[in-house]
Amino acid sequence: MDHKGWYDRLDKERSFRKIEDIIFVSAMGPPGGGRSVVTQRLQRHFNIITYTNLGVESVEMIFTKVVNKFLGSFADDVKNSIGKIVDATQFVYNGVEDRLKPIPAKSHYTFNLRDMSKIFQGICSSSNKFISTKLDLVRLWVHENQRVFADRMINESDKKVLLELLMDQAAKHFDFNQNQIFENDRIIFGDFFFGIDGDNRAYTIINDHV
Repeated sequence: MDHKGWYDRLDKERSFRKIEDIIFVSAMGPPGGGRSVVTQRLQRHFNIITYTNLGVESVEMIFTKVVNKFLGSFADDVKNSIGKIVDATQFVYNGVEDRLKPIPAKSHYTFNLRDMSKIFQGICSSSNKFISTKLDLVRLWVHENQRVFADRMINESDKKVLLELLMDQAAKHFDFNQNQIFENDRIIFGDFFFGIDGDNRAYTIINDHV
């Protein structure tokens, strides 16, 4: 990039190969979580374009419209809970991001809005045959959060942090407690079931027979 080309090491003469009319487009994130510092020597060749994270109101507007579009034909009890589901999801996402920071042993603990969108993608893939009440929606929401976040966690203490965040929001927005959401040891739900084991740990198992 500095000299507009390089020497051809396969050529006996080591001739210089000049590169013209090339445009470099790159993407980078801030250092941390396995990302190295990009030096000023390299950055000086680029026009840097940055953007700030979306605000709470913007995220709420985007996902509320998306979920409303997909769940528009569901029961009123479900449709009336969409706004609360979006608020609760933002709280859980921010809680996971704040309390579970990436460290060398957990370098993959990097979360972004793509993870939040996966939660809503799972919710929007549901059927009104299985989601007919507010409790059904909350159970599905808990499952999707565990699928997106808990499956990446390396120990039970981190999973417990997530479970606490989920149960806090379930109680705050929907007045459901852990016993109501995990009514039995295993809750049959569509193509999967999930529950709480004897050590108060949440788990999910796919039902291969459905």
